[in-house]
Amino acid sequence: MLDIAEELNRWVEQGRDFAVATVVAVGGSAPRRPGAALAVDADGTAVGSVSGGCVEGAVYELCQQALQDGQTVLERFGYSDEDAFAVGLTCGGVIDILVTPVRADSPARPVAAAALAAAARGEAAAVARIAEGPAELRGRALLVRPDGSYVGGFGAHPELDRTVAAEARAHLDAGRTGTVEIGEQGSRCGSPLTVLVESSVPAPRMIVFGAIDFASALVRAGKFLGYHVTVCDARPVFATRSRFPDADDIVVEWPHRYLARTEVDGRTVLCVLTHDAKFDVPLLRLALRLPVAYVGAMGSRRTHLDRNERLREVGVTELELARLHSPIGLDLGARTPEETALSIAAEIVADRRGGSGATLTGAHTPIHHDREARRAGHMGSVA
Repeated sequence: MLDIAEELNRWVEQGRDFAVATVVAVGGSAPRRPGAALAVDADGTAVGSVSGGCVEGAVYELCQQALQDGQTVLERFGYSDEDAFAVGLTCGGVIDILVTPVRADSPARPVAAAALAAAARGEAAAVARIAEGPAELRGRALLVRPDGSYVGGFGAHPELDRTVAAEARAHLDAGRTGTVEIGEQGSRCGSPLTVLVESSVPAPRMIVFGAIDFASALVRAGKFLGYHVTVCDARPVFATRSRFPDADDIVVEWPHRYLARTEVDGRTVLCVLTHDAKFDVPLLRLALRLPVAYVGAMGSRRTHLDRNERLREVGVTELELARLHSPIGLDLGARTPEETALSIAAEIVADRRGGSGATLTGAHTPIHHDREARRAGHMGSVA
């Protein structure tokens, strides 16, 4: 639901009733991850996607039914189903879909409205809903803020709300969406509930050091991938808005000084395109010791070897050097700035998702293998 927050927030502000179908869990080669959503309003307008086109028609009908009867339902679609070809899920995967009506009389509407507004503003928030459990608990929601405070609840045991809030906050801290199993009274025993927790966090950061032509193309690629992109260079003549109109931020400062004072996290990617030792060495010495997702540096293989020696001389360890992607990017034979940006972006995606970067033709590896999803999610059972 939160992945289409901007549009749904407008629907809420306009007073429109709608139903939202959310991916709860997937298995096999299903194309979308937990949290992907499709919403349908009372006029039949649809936004979002739960399967990249595979089961949209069937899910659309489920949303229309939920709008009519006000019931929250959990449905599973899979290749093994006798109607798999009828609904279009022929990719070999299994997908669980939670369909929740968000009507004016829905108990979840105030919480959903607050969660959608927060996500649309770019604020961190997590919303939890019962995907599997007693009918009286379905259709309710709980919104959790980064400080652990929460609104809403499930109208059952207060301990259940507290436990779900704690689990949701843990998901939010990790920027993760997935399911957890909790007992009906909030303990780890008793009849289990499957709770879907969706997290919305600010866009991850991409910081591009070096205001060169290749950087301009990489900024566009970073924005396309959903990053908040900052360009940093010590030379004011190059770090200008006219050269980087797509960047979110442009910083004129020595790169290592800026990196030392700015906020980064486990989703941040750092791309060093300066290939100048006076910039690279102090910058990479710091970057390779930060808990970021990716550090890449541009340069020839000769530049790479020379840079590594300089880094060793200032105390960078072999373990720290092993984190460095250099020369930056995948081997695509890239020559132009746009092709080079594509190779860098592809390496960032492969590193994030656990891909090999090899061609899929003739391979026998999974197409969808998500490193984050393997850590975070699991397939829930459906009654």
